[in-house]
Amino acid sequence: QVQLVESGGGSVQAGGSLRLSCAASGRTFSNYAMAWFRQAPGKERDFVAAITWSGNKYYLDSVTGRFTISRDNAQNTVYLQLNNLKPEDTAVYYCAAGTSLVVVRRTPGYWGQGTQVTVSS
Repeated sequence: QVQLVESGGGSVQAGGSLRLSCAASGRTFSNYAMAWFRQAPGKERDFVAAITWSGNKYYLDSVTGRFTISRDNAQNTVYLQLNNLKPEDTAVYYCAAGTSLVVVRRTPGYWGQGTQVTVSS
């Protein structure tokens, strides 16, 4: 089992920044690919960014250049830096873990509880 706990959400104005954190516990964190998803009200949960155990990164096109995913294997934590936020970024952001990049992007085995990000215009 892997337990994931997100933090760092909040309310900001457009153009602002937030840093989300996801602390993992349980099995060896460095063995897992990690990802962030988001779900806006009335919409499906969408992939945002992923990072492999070796540090390769992948992003949703609309966040490329604004969001940065990173991980600290020593701290068992994955981060998502959100810059130049837009109102359409408003959503609950979820951390996820999977045994590979393909798995974490499609069918993650583990989810956090989510953290709310609200961007006002």
